[in-house]
Amino acid sequence: MDSGLWTLELLGVFFSLTACLCSLVTLMMPRWLTLSTELLPTESFQLGLWETCVVQDLGVTECRPYDSLLGLPSDIRLARILMCATLGTGLIGLLFAIPGIYLVNSCRRTESFEAKRTLKMLGGIFSVVTGVLGLVPVSYVAHLTVLRFFDESVPSVVPRWEFGDALFFGWTAGGLHLAAGFLLVTSCLFLQDETFSLHQSIVLNRARPEQSPRRRTEYV
Repeated sequence: MDSGLWTLELLGVFFSLTACLCSLVTLMMPRWLTLSTELLPTESFQLGLWETCVVQDLGVTECRPYDSLLGLPSDIRLARILMCATLGTGLIGLLFAIPGIYLVNSCRRTESFEAKRTLKMLGGIFSVVTGVLGLVPVSYVAHLTVLRFFDESVPSVVPRWEFGDALFFGWTAGGLHLAAGFLLVTSCLFLQDETFSLHQSIVLNRARPEQSPRRRTEYV
């Protein structure tokens, strides 16, 4: 098998794993939106999918989880659902992609070219779907934040929410998922039957040389 295809497969799995970690950070981080006011310069507020936090100037952070899902704003509720789905589909795609790469042989005696190619293709498709799912909630929250920030009907003295670090982690995760899916699918398209051979089991006990056909038939 061409070493270039190995590189595509390993990069695809690495990007997929990194994207899943970024999606987890995005889901759990409370810094989706931040707010600071001139009236209280010693405090800033953070809005996440699971809780809201108040950060004081001395470094003390106090967080309070949301009471119920139905009482949340529609954008936060949608973002929470889609980010949970993003993390789930990302892990499923990773579970498909790892057994499908050339360097991993989970079942030596039963694996075939078509089976590994199908697993890798499914992993790439799930990675693309995961990237789209991850970009939708992050971009939607960012879009609403921009609209509310430049809303002329609200007085300029009223504090407004701004982008938090979690949004950038979410965009990074979505881009890595799309890149991982593209690499995995591309490696499947360029993979040919004649360039693929599974690892063979190593024979530990070699056959002994045949003994001489002469046998002792008499006793001395």
